[in-house]
Amino acid sequence: MTDELPGRVMSDGRPLSDHVLVSNAALGDTDAFELIVARYGPEMFRYARNMLSDHGAAEEVVQDAFVAAWKGLDTFRGDSKLRTWLFSMVSHKVVDHRRKRAVAPAEDWVFERRSTDARADPEVSATNDDFMADLGRALAELPYRQRACWLLREVEGMTHPEIGQIMTLSASAVRGHLVRARATLSERLAAWQ
Repeated sequence: MTDELPGRVMSDGRPLSDHVLVSNAALGDTDAFELIVARYGPEMFRYARNMLSDHGAAEEVVQDAFVAAWKGLDTFRGDSKLRTWLFSMVSHKVVDHRRKRAVAPAEDWVFERRSTDARADPEVSATNDDFMADLGRALAELPYRQRACWLLREVEGMTHPEIGQIMTLSASAVRGHLVRARATLSERLAAWQ
């Protein structure tokens, strides 16, 4: 299967599956692992950046998570999706980083949607920017677990069980954190409703 890696696709044109990449990477195939990094690194970085509000710290956390993943590939049993397993590692590295340093709440740069279209309505652009700034401030004030659950659900599109695996919470606890986060956000953003 390693001969399929240079083209990043299988002979029928489909992208290589996570299972194939993990199997090859576990055998020491660095090209396969590089494909895993390329596939999941950007969203892992986005999550870490939103949790830490520090570009450099987020890069460090994601790099540490990938180092741990490389070392632990032979222990990955496939009980969860590769994406969930990797996000779990990032989540743990974020917690470790937060323990080492007192971190200001995230600025949530992922929510910045500045218009670059010269034809855009300035009033609409300003209103959108103001809303996104208010949303960013409201998210930054949420407790850590509520913010993490909200970001994993609403930005990364993960399911409650996947978030539970990442955060080492039950699906019910995830639902509870999401309910509280949404209620707080609804209250703090009431002027926008």
